Amino acid sequence: MDIATVIGLVIGGGIVLGLMGHNIGLFYSTHAFIVVFGGLVGSTFVKFNMSDIKMAGKILKKAFFASHEDLKELIRQMVDISNIARKNGLLALEKVKVENEFLQGALQHCSDGVDPKLMKEVLTKEIEYMAERHSVGIIMWESMGEAAPAFGMVGTLVGMVEMLSNMSDPSKIGPSMATALLATMYGAIVANAIVIPLAIKLHHYSKEEQMKCQLIVDGVIGIQTGLNTRMLEQVLKTGLSRHKRED
Repeated sequence: MDIATVIGLVIGGGIVLGLMGHNIGLFYSTHAFIVVFGGLVGSTFVKFNMSDIKMAGKILKKAFFASHEDLKELIRQMVDISNIARKNGLLALEKVKVENEFLQGALQHCSDGVDPKLMKEVLTKEIEYMAERHSVGIIMWESMGEAAPAFGMVGTLVGMVEMLSNMSDPSKIGPSMATALLATMYGAIVANAIVIPLAIKLHHYSKEEQMKCQLIVDGVIGIQTGLNTRMLEQVLKTGLSRHKRED
């Protein structure tokens, strides 16, 4: 589990609830809730097809349970594989089993004797398609972050209309004003404390996954072309920050 995501949501929720104090009931409005969340869901269905929406839960799950493979450990693994290839030949890679599916597929291509140039093109295209698939989910959550404040403003306008239409009845001015303000508050909280941060985290994870795959491509091509193991390690370490290289 990504503990950082949980900590962030808990802190954000704790701050909001703390500011409400003992008067949490005052901050609930059914009308504001329906306008913001109903509008948010409705606009999402308009923007995306059903297959994309069905994947929303799986996409969100990655923000909490995404697997994080350490780049330094991946480089060590590539170095070990390079040593195997240099000692026993490329055919020996057929017996190498790894958990990373992308790496396993690349090793299979390598042991099958696929031309390095063709293999690089195939693997690079696979990375591009993966990035496209990720972008759909990221855009979905980003669009929710844009829609939440917008529908919060819609709720505010509805509340203002109700208030202005009942100026002759002072008892109805307060509730209408409360609905107007709460709708804006709901939209701002949903967008800035939940949806947009999750979209940014998913974008970060996508870039991280692409970087790992690119590192694998560079490593496997280096192994197939007979690049010296020490030089291969140095090439792969260029993907690390200077601090991690020196650690």
